[in-house]
Amino acid sequence: MASHGFKVCVANRSPAKVEQTVARAKAEGNLPLIGSYDAKDFCSKLSKPRKIVILVQAGKPVDATIATLSAHLEPGDVVIDGGNEWFPNTLRRAEELKPKGIHFIGMGISGGEEGARNGPSLMPGGPKEAYDLIEPIITKCAAQVGAGEACTGYCGPVGSGNYVKMIHNGIEYGDMQLIGEVYDILKNIVGMGNEEIGDLFEEWNKGELESYLIEITAKVFKKKDDQTSDGYVLDKILDKTGMKGTGRWTVQEAAEQSVAAPTMAAALDARYISARKEERVAAEKILSGPSEKPVVDKAQVIKDLEAALYCCKIVSYAQGLGVIRAASDKFDWNVDLALCARMWRGGCIIRARLLKGIQEAVTRDTNLANLMVDPGFAADLNARHMAWRRIVSLGVASGISLPAMSVSLGYYDQYRRARLPPAYLVQAQRDFFGGHTYQRVDKEGTFHTLWDDAHHDIGDLSGRVAGEV
Repeated sequence: MASHGFKVCVANRSPAKVEQTVARAKAEGNLPLIGSYDAKDFCSKLSKPRKIVILVQAGKPVDATIATLSAHLEPGDVVIDGGNEWFPNTLRRAEELKPKGIHFIGMGISGGEEGARNGPSLMPGGPKEAYDLIEPIITKCAAQVGAGEACTGYCGPVGSGNYVKMIHNGIEYGDMQLIGEVYDILKNIVGMGNEEIGDLFEEWNKGELESYLIEITAKVFKKKDDQTSDGYVLDKILDKTGMKGTGRWTVQEAAEQSVAAPTMAAALDARYISARKEERVAAEKILSGPSEKPVVDKAQVIKDLEAALYCCKIVSYAQGLGVIRAASDKFDWNVDLALCARMWRGGCIIRARLLKGIQEAVTRDTNLANLMVDPGFAADLNARHMAWRRIVSLGVASGISLPAMSVSLGYYDQYRRARLPPAYLVQAQRDFFGGHTYQRVDKEGTFHTLWDDAHHDIGDLSGRVAGEV
């Protein structure tokens, strides 16, 4: 903010951090930034209406910070929580501050260290009048992807900004898992080494797979170990993936909205399995895989992997945008999916060339049922799905698990079929053991069948579907 000409006051419970920030601002060109060491002094130094961004750990620290600050705030002031917060907490805090006349905005921020200094993606949700007060600041500070295309905008009422950021993180989980599965095939089936894989990712980053995650992964592959000077850092890292909870929230919310999000769910499950390192070490001595691995054509596998990864990314974004749309309809947020795509095009972890096409697709058709049926993306999927199938089949035949890639293909195949035999069989089973009834394809109405002699007439069928979600 200060580097864009806005006057900033910073405060922290650690005086040393305040002093360090003030000193850095001075060293970087006497930027307009001052420090403060207590809440009352901090609030007194801000112009009115005050605009305060909180950047602390989600949960109780946010509540404690708000309680401390609100004692010195006035009606019309704006408090912005920039953390990865569970959106119901944001809704609660907004209600708690409302009697005091203090506006509350939950603003998702993505970009990491680079975004913090060079322009992040900013996803705010809150009262429109409060957003209008901060809009000139965040528009200028956000990443820019073109003339007048800042990677920020008004997501909607309070809660919507946190929700959009949560889905961003879920897509991020899926993207990272998919890249990891590609790596597994290149390393353990194709037999490529770190340098060669890094070169391949650098090449991919010049084409349709261009993205921040592809870019940094190329660097990860090539980074030599700085602890032992022996080999590469990547090969020394323990295979247990950590997480902060946003991926779990995304999968929970997808279930709440009755929207299928298997790519993100598979990525989350993969992290859970990775955490069971000791169990996996023991299982490796007991459970077997294929005794013979297929002979592969290296060039063909690499070509197929590029196509498969591209298809999976389309499917993953389709799922994420589907969850946002369902929640937006439920909570009456009116979230603009084209804005989501634009906000994600720069500054954030999932930024990718693909997002420009996604932005254009949902702009052309605001009622697009699913990203996969956009004419442009449908053509891409139709042209590439056989490569995708070959990769999934190769993984199965080789005993290499491809959870995210496999379920992404499963999602595609389910969605493209007009009639699903498992679906009507399961409904028949439900009617058999629970009298849950069913609908027919040849006539209107609700039906129940007396499947064997143990079944009896259950009378009025209308109440049998109560409670369905």
